[in-house]
Amino acid sequence: MTGTGAAVRVRLAPSPTGTLHIGTARTAVFNWLFARHLGGEFLLRIEDTDKERSRPEFTANILEGLQWLGIDWDAEPVIQSERINAHRAAIQQLLDSGKAYRCYATEAELTAMREQQAAANRAPRYDNRHRNLSPEQEQAFIAEGREATIRFRIDDDAVITWNDLVRGAMRWSGSDLGGDMVIARRAPADQIGDPLYNLVVVVDDAAMVISHVIRGEDHIANTAKQLLLYAALGAAVPEFAHTPLILNKEGKKLSKRDGVTSVNDFREQGYTAEALANYMTLLGWSPPEGMEERFNLTDAAKVFGFDRVNKAGARFDWDKLNWLNSQVLHERSPEQLLAELQPQWNALGWEHSDANWLKELCGLLGPSLVTLKDGVDQARPFFERPELSEAALKQLEVEGARPALKALLEHLPEGPLSTDAAQALLGQAVADAGVKKGVLMKTLRAALLGSLQGPDLLTTWLLLQPSGEARARIERSL
Repeated sequence: MTGTGAAVRVRLAPSPTGTLHIGTARTAVFNWLFARHLGGEFLLRIEDTDKERSRPEFTANILEGLQWLGIDWDAEPVIQSERINAHRAAIQQLLDSGKAYRCYATEAELTAMREQQAAANRAPRYDNRHRNLSPEQEQAFIAEGREATIRFRIDDDAVITWNDLVRGAMRWSGSDLGGDMVIARRAPADQIGDPLYNLVVVVDDAAMVISHVIRGEDHIANTAKQLLLYAALGAAVPEFAHTPLILNKEGKKLSKRDGVTSVNDFREQGYTAEALANYMTLLGWSPPEGMEERFNLTDAAKVFGFDRVNKAGARFDWDKLNWLNSQVLHERSPEQLLAELQPQWNALGWEHSDANWLKELCGLLGPSLVTLKDGVDQARPFFERPELSEAALKQLEVEGARPALKALLEHLPEGPLSTDAAQALLGQAVADAGVKKGVLMKTLRAALLGSLQGPDLLTTWLLLQPSGEARARIERSL
């Protein structure tokens, strides 16, 4: 492993064909941690060569999502589509050296070839049929009006090896790579079509002087192909680290069927950037002994290394994420919570003119929050008068319940109450009605919140009291 930080240059290379995926975000975290651990550079490259599906709004979403997570980068992002001339020059270099050639096989011919292979129960692979065309054969295809892809020669006898920073010694055979690889799409014979993924990645990583390529294990076969391209182009070869995939509870790759796949989804469900970044670090990496599982990215960067990255897939654990998120929210001050919750409340038309009242509400709700979405659900009864639940209605029928509320109402003043005054009123109502305090408290909760569950009752009452809402809800219950 490279030991000098100045030599370490890593990159994240997302494709802007969708919003920031959780797998891409976890790859970003690992790249960032590795670079910061060794004092190196973390770079971005936007791989927008899929012209039909790439959108500028997806690029914006990816960049904004990384910033939200606390991932910064050390140079302006490289836009891959702006480098097409460099990609075509590399392809021309391979053509000139005889390491690539034009293939005139039509889509119909390739489909028939694959169907024959399937019928014979063989793995699909290109049969290299146009690898050694004579000039006359090539001219005949051109005369037919055929266009050509450009393929890179892969020797079936080639042995590709590398030392993976996660998986150790890796070995691939050229015969397992599916035949000669297409590196440019179909185009007229005197042109080079759009360059394809494996070629452009190698050219761009070489140009960016990337020292370590850190990406998901689903790229391992690509790495074998790309190592052949590095050699053919005479480019310096980076080190590789293939991280485990993120799996659902059934052990399958996390997908849209699991409800969330993008960073946006987690934000909308009320997860914080700190908790999500913390949890993504734990998806495949184990902190050293003595380090708590709750940490920030700066702390993790001090100790991060691939010796503690697992080979096995990382199962997504909602309970762990929820616990981390609750820890983050419980440490928030009422002012911090208000800054995050007020925009969501206002979007629902929930407003209050007293900033101190809003802060007190956040202080009341904070200790019970697991997600910020809970801060919306649990705040609802403070902005909208709730319906009485079945359990609340049953509580109002308990012996002594209504007399206790009537006794409380008889002495309830207008306007705000202090904690001491509220406690005195409760004691007086219990005495007047001749009931146990528990009956009054449970009934008062049912009256104020429409439920037998909720936050601290006394604080709830004091928040609803100044506006007259506490009196109105008690009267409704009677």
